[in-house]
Amino acid sequence: MLMTACKGTHIEVVFPKVEMQENPEGLATLNPRFSWQLASTMNDLVQHSYQIQVAASEDAFNKEEERIWDSGMVQDDQSVLIPYAGNELLSGETYYWRVKVVTNQGETAWSDVQHWSMALLDQSEWQAKWIGEDALSNPGETAEGNTRLAARYLRKSFTTGKEVKRAMLYISGLGSYEAYLNGQRVSDDVFAPTVSWYPERVYYNVYPVTSLLQKEDNLLGVKLGNGRFFGMRGSDTQVFGLPRLLAQLKIEYNDGTSELIVSDNSWKVSSKGPIIANNEYDGEEYDARLEMEGWNKTGFDDAGWKQADVMDAPGGELTAQPNPNIRVMEEIQPVHITRLEDGKFILDMGQNMVGWLRINNLKGKKDQPVTLRFAELLNPDSTLYLANIRSAKVTDSYTPAADGSFSWEPSFVYHGFRFVEITGLNEQPELSQFTGRVIYDQMETTGQFETSSEVINQIFRNAYWGIRGNYRGMPTDCPQRDERQGWLGDRATGCFGEAFVFNNALLYSKLAQDIEDSQSPEGSVSVVSPRYWTIYNDDVTWPAAWFYAAKMLWQQYGDTAPIKKHYASMKRYLERIQEVSMQDGILTKDT
Repeated sequence: MLMTACKGTHIEVVFPKVEMQENPEGLATLNPRFSWQLASTMNDLVQHSYQIQVAASEDAFNKEEERIWDSGMVQDDQSVLIPYAGNELLSGETYYWRVKVVTNQGETAWSDVQHWSMALLDQSEWQAKWIGEDALSNPGETAEGNTRLAARYLRKSFTTGKEVKRAMLYISGLGSYEAYLNGQRVSDDVFAPTVSWYPERVYYNVYPVTSLLQKEDNLLGVKLGNGRFFGMRGSDTQVFGLPRLLAQLKIEYNDGTSELIVSDNSWKVSSKGPIIANNEYDGEEYDARLEMEGWNKTGFDDAGWKQADVMDAPGGELTAQPNPNIRVMEEIQPVHITRLEDGKFILDMGQNMVGWLRINNLKGKKDQPVTLRFAELLNPDSTLYLANIRSAKVTDSYTPAADGSFSWEPSFVYHGFRFVEITGLNEQPELSQFTGRVIYDQMETTGQFETSSEVINQIFRNAYWGIRGNYRGMPTDCPQRDERQGWLGDRATGCFGEAFVFNNALLYSKLAQDIEDSQSPEGSVSVVSPRYWTIYNDDVTWPAAWFYAAKMLWQQYGDTAPIKKHYASMKRYLERIQEVSMQDGILTKDT
């Protein structure tokens, strides 16, 4: 028997999610899982049953024959990760869903309609090719060692002569990309796609872009950075090859037809743009004298650009990315500027942060580079303390094309810093001319902690900034020096505490896959995963993070999928340890 809500009581479904995300794009699972929460004006709220409906359009819920799935009213108090159990879901399609709940205080109304879209479920659906500039054509570029490499700019013009119903972009750019449609950013994501062990797995992203299309002429433009794919840090860092792009734009028209715009050798490419070097560790160099105004819009003259080279696929399985990308999650303002005797300026952000510095209407001089060098601490003489940075150059630069004010921020670099050394200015800057852009993986802050002790409160704040500052598509050990790797031991038990502050489930679920992808054929686990530093020690302390993370996901989020998915590989690791690191049931080594 259904109950109406008690008089004066308001109950509603809040925070409906699919695979722990709100309205996600590009899910690869055939049985997406639904979750929700309940809110009431009264205490002691208990769910008795739920009903989920899925449809192919927002207006199809009232037509029984057009619903994809109706669970009926299920007598169950569960509201976390309820699997879809309807008809087979189709590749690339968008689906809509809603849920209502019966509680001890009455029945809710239907939730707001939510949606998700499916990824490309079969590799044969990809008609795009990997493309780029398969050459080293700029000063100082070499294939190995501490080298440098300019960003690649790619563009493709096309026309849409009919009314567009829906357009979806499927894209991967290695190491990182920024995509534009008719001059507008496709997304606010940065450092996309997320990092992986590329010989085993390459992630792609899915974006709805219908609103960005123009009626006739259109231009799809992509800027490629080096990321972790072209490492440029000598023998200690993996180099997988030159940057490359895979892009497939599917356009569906109102008349029922569709077409694909795919990356191939009909695209144009140039590495002669303003980003003349980019490296996560050393910085980004931007020369405004090389700007190509309008390169990502229609009407730009690309006669001087080259035909794109078709390049080899990276090798790993092309996989829809299961976790959100990194974004700018916060902005902070600097608190103080000091002028040193040599004319340099030291900018104090007032907080150790991870991200970059945005310049706002700063006055520069033509051909005179403005350089920014980053550090966490100062020496007693107020200069930067750089010993802990080791070999990383941590320096960004901007060369103005003319005298006057300019605004700028980098695209493919991040730093861990509180202080910034600024050179190349002829006059004292203002605090308002700088903004700290704080980045980490998109996730909710779900917990706070405060006591009557300011010392304890500051310890928590330090942990809060330190944890999120090391979320870079993988949990890293540090964000500032020449390392920034996914050391597993740092997160073995730490992941439990982090989960009380951040909704980090999708990041750690993805890390579990990184660890399996980095496992050796013999079963050894690399203590850095993804294994940009391949270290197979056959110890227990560091690889234990795999098991702890899986346990955390089960206990904190009710997600048993990672345990089931990686059980066989975890067992293979334990058999390896038993074989090479144990004697008479005793562990004989652990480093």
